[in-house]
Amino acid sequence: MDPNILSVIIGAAALIVGIIAGKLIFAKNTRKQIDEAELQSQTILKEAELRAETIRKEKELEAKEKFVQMKASHDREILDKNKKINDTENRIRQKEQSINQKEGNLEKQIKENEAIKENLSRQIELVNIKRTELEKHQEEHIRRLEKIANLSAEDAKAQLIESLKNEAHSKALALQQEIIEDAKQKAGKEARKIVIQTIQRTAAEQAIENSITVFNLESDEIKGQIIGREGRNIRAIEAATGVDLIVDDTPEAILLSSFDPLRREIARLSLQRLVADGRIHPARIEEVVEKTKKQIEEQVMEIGERTVIELGIHGLHKELVRMVGRMRFRSSYGQNLLMHSRETANLCATMAAELGLNPKLAKRAGLLHDIGKVPDEESELSHALLGAKLAEKYGENPAVVNAIGAHHDEMEMQYVISPIVQACDAISGARPGARREIMQQYLQRIKDLENLAMAYNGVEKAYAIQAGRELRVIVEADKVSDQESDKLSFEIAQKIQTEMTFPGQIKVTVIREKRAVNVAR
Repeated sequence: MDPNILSVIIGAAALIVGIIAGKLIFAKNTRKQIDEAELQSQTILKEAELRAETIRKEKELEAKEKFVQMKASHDREILDKNKKINDTENRIRQKEQSINQKEGNLEKQIKENEAIKENLSRQIELVNIKRTELEKHQEEHIRRLEKIANLSAEDAKAQLIESLKNEAHSKALALQQEIIEDAKQKAGKEARKIVIQTIQRTAAEQAIENSITVFNLESDEIKGQIIGREGRNIRAIEAATGVDLIVDDTPEAILLSSFDPLRREIARLSLQRLVADGRIHPARIEEVVEKTKKQIEEQVMEIGERTVIELGIHGLHKELVRMVGRMRFRSSYGQNLLMHSRETANLCATMAAELGLNPKLAKRAGLLHDIGKVPDEESELSHALLGAKLAEKYGENPAVVNAIGAHHDEMEMQYVISPIVQACDAISGARPGARREIMQQYLQRIKDLENLAMAYNGVEKAYAIQAGRELRVIVEADKVSDQESDKLSFEIAQKIQTEMTFPGQIKVTVIREKRAVNVAR
């Protein structure tokens, strides 16, 4: 046999023997592991059985304890229920006893009532008999009275009722008149007290507005630049602003004249910018004036917002806020319109608080009462009616609308705050120092006042005193009697009220004195 083949066979045989030996060893080890596993599992089973037995015994003990507790609780509940049942039975027995006792008392009362009823029946029969006899006597008495007085009972009753009615009516009228007089006296005192307190609690300013603004210059040389060649610059300024520029011999000053304070303010600020810039020509003037107008509009809105915030008024429409700002550049008889409106608003709030009304609503109406004087467009309506229309347009409270329209009696007053706004407007406008007039107008008004009084017969002299707020009329004693003096005072006051225009009120005092003069010689 080939030695190579033999070596291969031997090698293969050795490999087979090795494999078989390996498997035998593995089998032996596996059997050993199986035996150990069986032994371990038996040990685990025994421990599990012991643990299960222990748990079973513990659960049995817990169940017994719980049963004992539940049984004790059940016994307690049964005892409580038995106790409640016993208490209920006792109460029922007590109620039965009480009912039985009441039934006995009721039977006694019924018997007593029956006896009383029988007694009352007998007494009623006696009363009926007496009544019949009394009616007979009364009829006999009435027949005798009618025979004596020649009047029937109905006629006598009617006369008596009529006399009592007349007497009661007279007493009622006297009492009514007394109550009305007392109410008037108290109302007058209370009204004066409230007005005085309101005025005392309000700070006021003096009238300072006028129709001319002085623009100061650093030197007179600038006047020539403002006038321009052949006056073209000054004409451009007047055309752009609507203000008259008065350039005279006044050193270092130019006068700006216009009835509209807003225009004067625009002209003043425009001149200030032009002088500071140094470039003064028509194109530049128009540009600066336009910028100034926009600046003034912003300033107007800012003034309105600041005023509304300071007065504590909320929810005002933006257009109304702008109109409030425009009041700053308006005046009435020299009184700044915004200051007048603020003063009226504070007076209204104070007076409304004194009267127990809504001070915020009154303050709102007081601030807006003159917005008709600063409209964007001209209108044929009076400022009060126009203001009411604007307030209604921008959603104001109906009470505020009515107060604005009625503060000059051009609309019927429908709310309580309307007369308050009217009174506070008069207080603000008529107080001393609030407004001023041109001297010629003032003198003419004083003269007309005196001439009006002198036109009456019997008037000797007439003097307007206290800045035209009082007219003293001296009459001739032999031509005018005391009764005629009262009548004359009333007639002069009525004529002043109907024929003259004046702020506030005028007191008319007629003086009559009798003088006896003799000369000793």
